[in-house]
Order: sequence, then C-alpha cells, then structure tokens
Amino acid sequence: MKPAPFAYHRPSTVAEAAQLLAATQGKILAGGQSLIPIMSMRLASPAALVDLNHVPGLAAIDVTSTAVHIGALTRHAALEANDAAYLANPLLRRALRHVAHATIRNRGTTVGSIVHADPAAEMPAVLRLLGGIVEAVSSERGHRSIDSADFFVGPLESALQPDEVAVAATFPHPPGGSGSSWAEISRRHGDYGLVGVGSLVVLDEGRRITSASVCLISVGGTPVLVDVTDASSGTTYDAVDWTAALELVDAAIDPESDIHATAAYRRQLARVLTGRALAQATADAIARVAA
Repeated sequence: MKPAPFAYHRPSTVAEAAQLLAATQGKILAGGQSLIPIMSMRLASPAALVDLNHVPGLAAIDVTSTAVHIGALTRHAALEANDAAYLANPLLRRALRHVAHATIRNRGTTVGSIVHADPAAEMPAVLRLLGGIVEAVSSERGHRSIDSADFFVGPLESALQPDEVAVAATFPHPPGGSGSSWAEISRRHGDYGLVGVGSLVVLDEGRRITSASVCLISVGGTPVLVDVTDASSGTTYDAVDWTAALELVDAAIDPESDIHATAAYRRQLARVLTGRALAQATADAIARVAA
C-alpha cells in the first residue's frame, strides 16, 4: 500500500520544526523506520511530515562524567559503535545489538524508538532502567525535561504532546560497582523480542548486593520496571538466590497472548530471562569491582 497524501516540510532549526509541527498537526520524521511502514499500511495518516534530517546538531553523542546524551538524529548504529558510550554505559550497546537488523539500525534513531513507545522495543526499557530523561521543545511552552518514569503512558503512547519535538535523550551512567546485562528471546534474529529483560546490579566493596533492578519488554503496555533489591540486598554475590526476585517480577508483569506466543509462555520466558539477566549483571559487576 501507499501512504495517504501528506505535506512535506524541511526545517533548518529546532524552533522552525516546532512551529511547523504546531501549525500542521503533523508528525516528526527522523529515522522513519516505524513511522513510514505505519503510514504505508494506513494505520496513521498525518497531514504533514516535518523532517528533522536537515537540522544541524541533532546527531551528536556527548559522553560526560555523569551521562550519555544523544540527539534526536543519533542513529542506533552510531550509538552502538561509540566506544566512549560503551565504556561509560555498556548496557546501551548490549541492548542495541537486539534492535531489529543492522540495516534498520543504520537509519533508525534511538530517540525515535523511545518516542514511538513500543512496549516490545529495547531502548525505552533501557531509558527506564537507567532513570533517563527525554528533552522536548514546543513553540508555545518552550523546553521541558520529561523523566522516564512519566514518559511512557501506554502502548505506543508517550507523554510527549502533539506539538512537542523530542530533541534529545539522556542516559545516566550506572553507579560505581554496578554490572548490567540484556537478555532477550525472539522467534528469529531481528524480530521483536517475545520477552526481553535489562538488568542492573550494584555491589559494594565486600561484593554484597546493594541494589538490583530489572526492566522487561513485551509483558505489559509499557516497559515494566521492577526493583528486586529487597530480594537480594546484603547478600554476597556467590550466595544470592534470585527466586524471590522472580516472584516479584511475576507479580508485576501482565503479558498478553498473540499470534507469536501465549501469555503463559511469555510469563515463563520472563522468569527464565530475568534469572539469566540478573546472573549476567552480577558477573559483570564482579568483573568491574575486580578491575
């Protein structure tokens, strides 16, 4: 199918993009890897597209002492390949390797994936797990920062207003002594994950667990963040039993059946992958503490 007719605008500044978006009630075009297929299937028919690809400065990756800051045009592949971002925050690359196929990562944008708010997408869960923020600009209200805890409202629904342009996202670095991991199962490489789990575990100098959390995809309408610290806090890494953590996750998720998997199968996958992700994150933390 072909998309319905639409107007096309090519702004050269963020301010111009915000003005055009408000005036046309259109959609922002960045990577287009989600938007264009949806338009082609006529699941969405925006009156206009406002193309950000000619706005300078939106593809930057800035790694500071506290966070990885990316612009709205940062491609998945660019962030995945950025060694400074990986050294500061390994979870980014570990999750990005599961995002679709390499060809799509070459064009698709990380901020665009976050804004799309697909409950089966990896990067919204990474942002939620790390406690990140999304930067948005409106021609009427100016700039605002939206915490990830407030950003994801429902399936394919975010707190971004129709006249707001998402211009950046910030991923805070994990605390010292932490380890991270991403575990996911899909029917085929590059498919959406039937279930995916990101994990963050923090150890103290005595290699005791001080905090642990996971964020799951494809088991609810939004990324499901579960703090499992109480199930493991104070336990040394070699004596931890994650059984209680799995129970916490099981109580937090609400998977649904579809043509790819039953709800019961997704629930079982969530338990298995959560245990695997927590073990991998713990091992990663041990290696970092030892180093």
